[in-house]
Amino acid sequence: MHKYAIIVAGGKGERMGSDTPKQFLELAGKPILMHTIEKFNSTFPTIEIILALPENQIDFWKELCVLHTFNPSSHQLVCGGKTRFHSVKNALALVKQESIVAIHDGVRPLVSSETIIKSFNEAELKGNAIPSIGVIESLRHVSKQDDSNKAVARSCYQLIQTPQCFTSALILKAYQQEFDESFTDDASVVEALGEKINLVEGNKENIKITSPIDLKITEALFRVQFT
Repeated sequence: MHKYAIIVAGGKGERMGSDTPKQFLELAGKPILMHTIEKFNSTFPTIEIILALPENQIDFWKELCVLHTFNPSSHQLVCGGKTRFHSVKNALALVKQESIVAIHDGVRPLVSSETIIKSFNEAELKGNAIPSIGVIESLRHVSKQDDSNKAVARSCYQLIQTPQCFTSALILKAYQQEFDESFTDDASVVEALGEKINLVEGNKENIKITSPIDLKITEALFRVQFT
């Protein structure tokens, strides 16, 4: 089945303490976002990439592509919206055929090909697939009402990653809904239709870079993988 990857990159760099949006910060000599796109291109060479960027960042991205001679195949640009939900919705307008659609955070460059393939395959079988990993730390539930807290079973929880994959019919239908503050990711949008969400095993290195320590960890993992 045909494959799309919607890469959402709307960061501003505020938590990074940088004037440069986090997706454009360098990792091993080129912007993080380029590594992310390359992972999908190398996993599925015929995949169509749809990149959602804030409108005021698109020219800068094009300059970076020239600077780094970066020209991924089937690379389309779309303006992001005021929220992640609206950015994904804008990108979905470019999905023109029956397919599996992956939606991925632009600042997760260490997603493995195995996770990508597993997510696509499961979505083709069951309609959707969301990578996740188990929680290893102890957890406590904190009540803001009475300032109490209690231990909860970590075996009942999973940390959710991307790419989140869906059949095109399902994800297009889901994004016809009105935006709701309860939508934290694409799985929650689909879940609002009453759909069961299917989890697949992700990879631990697939962290989302949102802070300076995340970038340091990613740099270290990147050196281990490629040296």
